[in-house]
Amino acid sequence: MRWDHLADDPTHTNQSPSTALFAADSVTTRTFDSPEFRGITFHEVRARSIVNRVPGASRMPFEWTVNPYRGCTHACVYCFARKTHSYLDLDTGLGFDSQIVVKVNAPELLRRHLGSRGWHGAHIAMGTNVDCYQRAEGRYRLMPGIVEALRDHANPFSILTKGTLVLRDLELLKQAAEVTEVGVSMSVGFVDEELWRTVEPGTPSPARRLDAVRTLSDHGLDCGVLMAPVIPFLGDHPDQLRATVRAVAAAGATSVTPLVLHLRPGAREWFTAWLARHHPHLVRRYERLYAEGAYAPKWYQRRITGYVHELAEEFGIGPSRQAAARRVPRRPVPAPDAGPTQLTLL
Repeated sequence: MRWDHLADDPTHTNQSPSTALFAADSVTTRTFDSPEFRGITFHEVRARSIVNRVPGASRMPFEWTVNPYRGCTHACVYCFARKTHSYLDLDTGLGFDSQIVVKVNAPELLRRHLGSRGWHGAHIAMGTNVDCYQRAEGRYRLMPGIVEALRDHANPFSILTKGTLVLRDLELLKQAAEVTEVGVSMSVGFVDEELWRTVEPGTPSPARRLDAVRTLSDHGLDCGVLMAPVIPFLGDHPDQLRATVRAVAAAGATSVTPLVLHLRPGAREWFTAWLARHHPHLVRRYERLYAEGAYAPKWYQRRITGYVHELAEEFGIGPSRQAAARRVPRRPVPAPDAGPTQLTLL
């Protein structure tokens, strides 16, 4: 297993993979007896960096990300991030769901990075690889320190999550929204309970996620919904799409943005194996639909997007606006004392 590039100590870079894995000052492996963590192994590492640049060829609408975890106990069978576990010689199937890498020094690394002379306050996206509010966050509590650092530096950021644990940090998010742009989005691809239990077994239910959207909105933090993924032949029936958009609107979401399932290497193999077990009659249909690569054909994506946008207009919501300003009221700024004036960057 290749852990050396996640360690603080540069002397580990020339060690063998197995030696780097067990170096006491590089990786600490833990298991916990509590029911919510049974069968899960946590690898605590001290990372050398935490702010990552998105590759130029990526379709993502942002340039910088922060990911305090690798692997995810949400165990979504379609998760595109599964391939990243192979970079550490970890299994991309059950290993991705149960071998969680925790960057325990993420908050301090981020604070140091935001204060460096070379950083100019670009937008930072979180939850775009694995969920930063997965169950592990309940124990490790990395996000409060991360949000505090972003707040203190007035650095714009966004969070995408399926985790209702985001409500724990509601006050911190409100404080950050007073000084910078904060985007919060909940991922809810469907409201079908049977489909949820089979494809997203480690996540809060869609109903609980939409309750979280309502709570965020009630506290002045407008929350959009990424309707992702829309799963072909299982979650794309017009009645299913209508039910989902209706529920999203009822939760008070400010926007709904559909995204059709994409199957990158790593995720494709795991999802196809799941499909063969649970819906074998669909395997050939998926092979034809995704014959050209990781993404469904443009005509299919346009059909889903167009219908969801029609439903959104019907129910009074619209497409997402990246990093939209929050509507949390700002605190009054006291009048400055008489004396020399200091210029501000904000």
